[in-house]
Amino acid sequence: MQLRGAFSALLLSILSIRAALIQNVADLPNVNFDFIIIGGGTAGNVLANRLTENSQTRVLVLEAGPSDAGVLETQIPFLAPTLTQPSPYEWNYTTVNQTGLGGRSIAYPRGHILGGSSNTNWLVYTRGSAEDFNRYAAVTGDQGWSWDKILPYFKKSEKWNTPTDNHNITGQFTPSIHGFNGLAGVSLSNFPTPIDSMVINATKQLGSEFAFNQDYNSGKPLGVGWVQSTTLNGQRSSSSSAYLAPNFLQRPNLIVLVNAQVSRLLKTAGTRGATPTFLGVEFRGSNGSLKNLTAKKEIILAAGSVGTPHILLNSGIGSSSALTAAGVTPIVDLPDVGNNLSDHPVIGNPWLVSGSDTFETLRRNPDAALAEWKASKTGPYSDTILDHIGFVRIPKQLVPKPDTAAGPDSPHFEMIVSNGVPPFLPPQGNFLVLTTIVVSPSSRGSIKLRSKNPFDAPLIDPGLLKTDFDKLIMREAIKSAMKFASAPVWNNYIVSAASGLTGTETDDQFDAYMAANAGTLFHPVGTASMSKKGAANGVVDPDLKLKKVNGVRVVDASVLVRDSLHLSVMEGVDVRYAYSHSFPLHILLVQCMPSLKERPISSNHLIRTL
Repeated sequence: MQLRGAFSALLLSILSIRAALIQNVADLPNVNFDFIIIGGGTAGNVLANRLTENSQTRVLVLEAGPSDAGVLETQIPFLAPTLTQPSPYEWNYTTVNQTGLGGRSIAYPRGHILGGSSNTNWLVYTRGSAEDFNRYAAVTGDQGWSWDKILPYFKKSEKWNTPTDNHNITGQFTPSIHGFNGLAGVSLSNFPTPIDSMVINATKQLGSEFAFNQDYNSGKPLGVGWVQSTTLNGQRSSSSSAYLAPNFLQRPNLIVLVNAQVSRLLKTAGTRGATPTFLGVEFRGSNGSLKNLTAKKEIILAAGSVGTPHILLNSGIGSSSALTAAGVTPIVDLPDVGNNLSDHPVIGNPWLVSGSDTFETLRRNPDAALAEWKASKTGPYSDTILDHIGFVRIPKQLVPKPDTAAGPDSPHFEMIVSNGVPPFLPPQGNFLVLTTIVVSPSSRGSIKLRSKNPFDAPLIDPGLLKTDFDKLIMREAIKSAMKFASAPVWNNYIVSAASGLTGTETDDQFDAYMAANAGTLFHPVGTASMSKKGAANGVVDPDLKLKKVNGVRVVDASVLVRDSLHLSVMEGVDVRYAYSHSFPLHILLVQCMPSLKERPISSNHLIRTL
């Protein structure tokens, strides 16, 4: 009888795992998990998918936010800007006062929902330059990060699909460098805008830095081309919809617990020599109570460039002196945790236009477009907020030595062309917006503890436009946008510059305009940076294992790095347009892992399997 009872209990436990998406911690089955993934966002969901390909590997994902099921705004591409804060699907962070922004504190968007920021970003799919990845390889001493080794995994992750309007896409992308059998949806514009032909004509009229680029994801992104977005059949393709689709959630060895905010990692038994082991995790469920769990093999931090360092610091892993000052007992002295934050400053530069077929008109009368999308996933709501994108270098005489960009084929700034004001609805008027973004910044910031309470929001300092060089790039970017707007094709369309851009000519005027209007395009990296194995600086090794610790890996954008001026301290990567708008690079980090059907995750480099 006792044997039968034990068997029945085991059977019930196994069957209960099939309820893979759990809302309440009380419903979590009593199961020992091999891996506990912290963060069901851009990277975490891909990890969960890949690890559970091995049916013998049990995985738990802890996501602080709610489920994304039924959240229409995450599904409709055009509604992406409505998800930025304030929003129930955001952490609703703010920064410390930014000296480069005139002392302003600004909103700092981070997704707080299953799928993370891949569910709240603006869907633009960019890989970056080949030089970026070759620099990663040089900085880490691991050639597995080089472009030639990485490209097959970009292709592996992609599920290229035809735009929903079925327009002729010949000459708008290069099929040979894309993948068609992956899980992450990628497509071109699903709905035309009236400025599309004018943008292409402007590239012909101006040439030079605005020369047409058929596919900026080829490894050579310079020029202007058609934007690629993470959409599948007219809907957003997020890490949740792609990698936690119903067929994957049915795996009996996978559990996703939402509404579970991790506070800290816990040191556990099994320490080898002087190196501590952290296989425990403390988190708060929806009922407000704390719960501890222990992984059998590894804890994988995938909480993002803000969440990951915040959790590490709360765990006593970071600068010992800074932790002591914050009231946290230091356990592992790892000074680079939370430092070297790098982000993209952005300004939306508007021009008043004579046409009326812009985003403003659509937003003032949205009912028909929404109805069309609900009925067929077509129409203007099936498209994101831009159709064209450009990557540009500043003039040669202004490029510093060494260059902050990765090489001569890598940009200093990005320009987005939008048929209207992307994030909000002006009270009147119709607009063309050329958004300028510094993608090779020299400024650095940090993530620090606000208090010893792990549930207090961290102090976020992205250091936007903090250096003279970043201000120079943004000035040149705005001047470049003004040049683009002066192309003859716009003569009968653009009426005038709008907002503070009117009459801006001198450097001082540009700087004042920038300080008043710049913000973040919310692309932070570098706060748990990679360095060479055995190096004293950095936070993780090239295989993404946490330094000075057993049992912990970090797999998210916080690990991305570059070697600046050959300094002894590794700084955060400053060419993050490689993953800046969407989630392919995070997917790449874990797509590169060996097939877990063949062998479990091991101490071998994840990337060496390339």
